[in-house]
Amino acid sequence: MSTRNVVLHVADVHKRFAGLHALADIDLQVEEGTIHAIIGPNGAGKSTLLNVCIGRLAPDSGAVVFDGQVITGKQPHEINQMGVVRVFQTPEIFPDLSLLHNVMVPAFAKRDGPFRLNAFQPVWRRTDIRDEAMHWLEDVGLATQSHAIAGSLSRGDKRRLELAMGLVQKPRLLLLDEPTAGMSRHDTNSTIDLLKKFKGRGMTKVIIEHDMHVVFSLADRITVLAQGRIIADGPPDEVRGNPKVQEAYLGGVH
Repeated sequence: MSTRNVVLHVADVHKRFAGLHALADIDLQVEEGTIHAIIGPNGAGKSTLLNVCIGRLAPDSGAVVFDGQVITGKQPHEINQMGVVRVFQTPEIFPDLSLLHNVMVPAFAKRDGPFRLNAFQPVWRRTDIRDEAMHWLEDVGLATQSHAIAGSLSRGDKRRLELAMGLVQKPRLLLLDEPTAGMSRHDTNSTIDLLKKFKGRGMTKVIIEHDMHVVFSLADRITVLAQGRIIADGPPDEVRGNPKVQEAYLGGVH
């Protein structure tokens, strides 16, 4: 590892489900300001690992440390308020709301804390939050569609919208679960360009991804999981040439 600050440390984490060792001896360090990819075959434990990091699952043993603080045992909303934001594989948007209102909701929650559905109405009158939401819609290329209904978007644009909903929360750590799943090659390349655009803005990203074109286009470091264990961890070129990785997952990617 380099001399950069470690913003996320998954320390000796284990997790079992009905006797199945979903995660075993996971020790992972993510450096601040980098894009860190986690790859591996289906069932390797990637999504379980992210769920442990955001508090949706409690590890059987070990700890997750974010920015020097142990966050194991904290609730997901508490971890989110600390600056950890996850963008899910299936876009979690409000399909009946406009794009603008979709982004205003998490912006309001980040500033004022959790709120009830009947508190939505005052949000729309907050010009400061509206301006902030429009800024992020512009940054992800959706400003011209700000008043469109979110459910009418293409899959690629829904992913862009959810990215804006994550970015408006100003995360220190953004966790992206399969950000290009189901996209056309054109939308995939657009997403790569978009994520490159946000690199180095004081934000660290962890990406779970199956598309090796995406991984090797973006990642500063790659961790490879297989059967719940880390089998490789290092810079892309080092991981690409690792025989264990090629056997377990990459299938001889060159």
